[in-house]
Amino acid sequence: MKTGDAEKFSKIVFRLSTLSEKELLSYWIRSEFEKAKTYWKLAKRAKELGLPEGVINTLAVLAKEFEEDGRKLREIYYRSYGEDIVEVDIPSFKVEIIEAAMGSLEDVMGILTKAVEAELLAKNLYEKLALETKNESLRSVYLYLARVEEYHYRKLKNELELCRKICKKD
Repeated sequence: MKTGDAEKFSKIVFRLSTLSEKELLSYWIRSEFEKAKTYWKLAKRAKELGLPEGVINTLAVLAKEFEEDGRKLREIYYRSYGEDIVEVDIPSFKVEIIEAAMGSLEDVMGILTKAVEAELLAKNLYEKLALETKNESLRSVYLYLARVEEYHYRKLKNELELCRKICKKD
């Protein structure tokens, strides 16, 4: 991660650590839908570049999962708070990382690598926030988010490794 990116990420981490449970849920809802859009773009580009179907399918499945997670979280939010989702002005750091790598959509392998890094970074972030919070309810939310990010990390990492093997054969 470049110095500017690291500073930007540190600011996002700090701001996330100051959110209430309600604000964190709002942030995560928006972030899930933003990630879905980004992964749909990646799946489309991967298909245009003729990457293996497994990679395209994984990206599409993750995009669908992000949309579904966003819908589930929105339902939880409405059940819990019974009002409109609050606006949280913090960028989705995973989308920021991936879109920074999307300057050249030709380099889908590079983008996949950044996506894997972003998932691992998210997992580590939520684990860090869980350790730092004194709020037990928030700790549970953070640990759940860390497990979700771990799942995404493993799924993308497997596809990236497969892609690398296939590319070596060509």
